[in-house]
Amino acid sequence: MVPFAGYNMPVQYAGINAEHETVRNGVGVFDVSHMGEFIVKGDHALELIQQVTSNDVAKLYDGKVQYSCLPNLDGGIVDDLLVYRIDDKTYMLVVNASNIEKDWDWISKFNTMGADMKNISDRTSLLAIQGPKAAAALQSLTDIDLASMEYYTFKKGVFAGIDNVVVSATGYTGAGGFEIYFDNANAEQIWNAIFEAGKSFGIKPIGLGARDTLRLEMGFCLYGNDIDDTTSPLVGFEMIDRGIPRHDYEIVDADGNKIGRVTSGTQSPSLQKAIGMGYVKTEFAKEGTEIYISIRDNKIKAKVVKPPFAK
Repeated sequence: MVPFAGYNMPVQYAGINAEHETVRNGVGVFDVSHMGEFIVKGDHALELIQQVTSNDVAKLYDGKVQYSCLPNLDGGIVDDLLVYRIDDKTYMLVVNASNIEKDWDWISKFNTMGADMKNISDRTSLLAIQGPKAAAALQSLTDIDLASMEYYTFKKGVFAGIDNVVVSATGYTGAGGFEIYFDNANAEQIWNAIFEAGKSFGIKPIGLGARDTLRLEMGFCLYGNDIDDTTSPLVGFEMIDRGIPRHDYEIVDADGNKIGRVTSGTQSPSLQKAIGMGYVKTEFAKEGTEIYISIRDNKIKAKVVKPPFAK
């Protein structure tokens, strides 16, 4: 367990690699109740969200989810988030735990049109059930047809005997699965029901360590690491020579001149090679370009690739 954004979070239960494989090939459960949830509703809800997010919210329909960013006034990123359209006048925004207060203040600053905003983060629990066996493992708990749900859509219904649960075909692993939102009071009952229903599918609890390696294989950004108030685009790379890139290692050219830095890196459990993301000068950003990672004063060769790393 480690402190994270004011919460106690599990890094690992049985080991990062084992948990990684469980999610890629089976089904695992992440407790991500630390995430933030805001409800924005009323006649001006769409107008406000259109103003503060980078994606086109008008494209959404009831039950559709959109990945987006809150850009700041300098082209950097206040946060990345999910936008859920519940109906044409009601939306849920899901934001990063470490940015709840910052995001609330930022959005509120632009709410000159009087949209109704409610921060429900403290009373909302969130579990991410991820992996190719997720739909089969959970189906006995709900009447919602999980297997037929399209990626980035959601439905509200009864789940594990609890009414008004949001079941969303989203996640941060690239392994498929669902994220479910419900009231804190029902958290223990739902957690226990999921593990009972998933027992024959080998369901396991999964920590933050595997969450990081899974998201990195897909090229998904981690706020504060890969994106922040000062950044916009990203470069993915994989190592050619032996060595593991780590956060903040320098990226250099063939002559050893600094051209950028690593934001995320790991030894990919699925691909059995080292991968990473980072920023480089534009002239080095083209796919296939050879770059070098400075590891303990050694230049270790890598090449620029286009994420996702795990196809």
